[in-house]
Amino acid sequence: MTNKLVDFTVQTFKKQFGEDPDSVYMSPGRINIIGEHIDYNNGFVLPAAIDKYICFAIKATDSELSEFYAADYNEKFTVNVNDDLKPGSTRWANYMLGVIHEIKKLGKKIGSFKVALSSDVPIGAGLSSSAALECGFAYALDSIYKLGIDRKTITIIGQSSEHNFAGVKCGIMDQFASVFGKKDKVIKLDCNTLDYTYYDAKLDDHCLVLFDSCVKHTHLTSGYNDRRNEVDRGISIIKANYSEVKDYRDVTHDMLEKLKGELGEVIYKRCRYVIEEIKRVEEAALALQNQDFKKLGELLNETHKGLSQDYEVSCSELDFLVEEVLKEKGVSGARMMGGGFGGCTINLIKKADADNVIASIQKKYKDAFNIDMKVYQVNISEGTHKYEGKY
Repeated sequence: MTNKLVDFTVQTFKKQFGEDPDSVYMSPGRINIIGEHIDYNNGFVLPAAIDKYICFAIKATDSELSEFYAADYNEKFTVNVNDDLKPGSTRWANYMLGVIHEIKKLGKKIGSFKVALSSDVPIGAGLSSSAALECGFAYALDSIYKLGIDRKTITIIGQSSEHNFAGVKCGIMDQFASVFGKKDKVIKLDCNTLDYTYYDAKLDDHCLVLFDSCVKHTHLTSGYNDRRNEVDRGISIIKANYSEVKDYRDVTHDMLEKLKGELGEVIYKRCRYVIEEIKRVEEAALALQNQDFKKLGELLNETHKGLSQDYEVSCSELDFLVEEVLKEKGVSGARMMGGGFGGCTINLIKKADADNVIASIQKKYKDAFNIDMKVYQVNISEGTHKYEGKY
């Protein structure tokens, strides 16, 4: 698929601009194996880059204006990079304008360019196409203008672009996974310090399959904000009673039980999910390293139960997908992935059984909700990089 995407993007560049690009860059989407809603609770997450990419074909020019062409939208955009840049009405371009703005804020100088881009990262499926766009573009500009920006700073440029030019107050995980991903490795990332450790993730006779529910319920934003307020309230009550607690990593079940009355049922459940999920991330990293797929599957199942019952960010469609897939032969585990209230489930399935499982669940889901579920089989892959193959 990668070569096909590269060929298409390069041919698009030639057609639009009448010349060859100087270079080609690839930037991937990501999955999070486990550690949902933990990035803002000072825990760890366990993301990985996947083999779905945004491809950038780019060439530096002497012209006053820089030219962008997004093949997937058949839209052009021009800008003078020396202008004082502001977000506009072209949504995809805002992410890229934000990147230029952030690079200029670092005191780095870039010239003009032509760029064509295309993607096979599914939009709106929770695979972080926006992070791939920001970070891939920042990486390409750093490379062609030899700006000397390190990878960690590229992730921060991507995040700041999303905050300031797209208006999305995202965490750092998506950008980090896109830039730092490695083939057959997951990243255990401390979202506080950005310290990270790679763990082997060779799936052998198993594979990861995403089931896209094709629904997005409107309470994603309000539900997300409510959860943040609830866990913030929870940790402040715990800290007031236990001076040794700095954040959720220090909280024990025993502390929670003793404070159950003061916390109240709802906040107690939110806190319980957080401390259990922090522990599951550690266990899942080791299970992957040891190729203990039975254990990893059990952890995914526990996470889904926690997200559905304690954190209450699931929905009937996601619960149905998880419940039904666990009845199928060859399925080791499943959970909802992402912020919740719609989006994808991530499923750990034996390769030999994957086709049968997919066909069965697609039919069941269609029968239950009259929705054609989308399916993405993904492999853990290389992070943002310059494409060195032929084109």
